[in-house]
Amino acid sequence: MSDETMTDETPVDETVDPAGERAEDAAGDAAGDQSEGPSRTEQLEQEGEIAADYLEELLDIADLDGDLDIDVDGDRAAVSIVGAELSQLVGDKGEVLEALQELTRLAVYRETGERTRLMLDVSGYRARKREELEQVAAESVETAKQTGERVSLSPMTPFERKVVHDAVAAAGLTSESEGAEPRRFVVVLPG
Repeated sequence: MSDETMTDETPVDETVDPAGERAEDAAGDAAGDQSEGPSRTEQLEQEGEIAADYLEELLDIADLDGDLDIDVDGDRAAVSIVGAELSQLVGDKGEVLEALQELTRLAVYRETGERTRLMLDVSGYRARKREELEQVAAESVETAKQTGERVSLSPMTPFERKVVHDAVAAAGLTSESEGAEPRRFVVVLPG
């Protein structure tokens, strides 16, 4: 049972003593004291902490300066490395950032035994990229609506495609991915 569905009205085993008074059964007390484990938010925060520890060690080894911000963004942990000039951790078109994110996800998996959808950003690269992609998606939606034809975009990473799919859906159209990695691309379909 998740924390969201749990209420104060959860039934407890009760017994009635000879005087007619209600008393909670010892088994009910024990069940009420047992926690179901950490909530989903707590799990995501733990993932962020593990990722931050891993990245802190990596920054120390590489002798790079940067501060780590940990957040929960929707249904995933988000860690950002901010501060100094860290373009070497982003690489050309974000390739190094993608690889670093996968290594960080593996570090979290090693600690928790659970796969994670953790998102890593360095120096605001993903935030800027998200804005650019949302603009590309908006322009593609307009083109598809005006021409009534499919609009094919350039090949993108899984992160980039997800941003475009979300933006297209928010605009009321549909999109799909076509092609094979690493040349997979988004097609915006007319309404």
